[in-house]
Amino acid sequence: MYRKSAFTGFITSGLLAICVGCPAPAKVSENSYATVERDTSPPMTFLDKEALQSGTGVMDDDASLEFLETPSGLKYRVLRKSDGPKPKASNTVTVNYRGWLDSGKEFDSSYKRNEPISFPLNGVIPGWTEGMQLIGEGGMIELWIPSRLGYGIEGSGGSVPPNATLHFIVELISVR
Repeated sequence: MYRKSAFTGFITSGLLAICVGCPAPAKVSENSYATVERDTSPPMTFLDKEALQSGTGVMDDDASLEFLETPSGLKYRVLRKSDGPKPKASNTVTVNYRGWLDSGKEFDSSYKRNEPISFPLNGVIPGWTEGMQLIGEGGMIELWIPSRLGYGIEGSGGSVPPNATLHFIVELISVR
């Protein structure tokens, strides 16, 4: 399920480098995280609708301010509901996204490049694979991805430090 990149040391810009160009980190045992306490604080988010939508798509007027949590520890909230088809891990999806760290530093945005990105859902970090299956085509979601579902103790290039929690707003444009 996890594999090492043949492009170790090669860093590309954007989420291509963060979620697509760099596969998920090598699987590590739970003991590797023994010194890292589980973060139980509420996820950092933009509670102001205007701030949230700045540089992203349009969310529902009644979008939840509350996050739900999956058994894996992924936290999410649906920002725009959709009755469209939900992707499976084996599908390829096309998305627009915005990603930032706990500090609030944005590390990538397809919105800024005015270019959605397509990728196989089973070829990205586990938090994306799990989270994108929670919404249908046309939907929008905010993901709070703990380190163990992101890049773990390895981090990713200069953009994502080791043990970083990742935050994303993602619009699911299409499922193939």
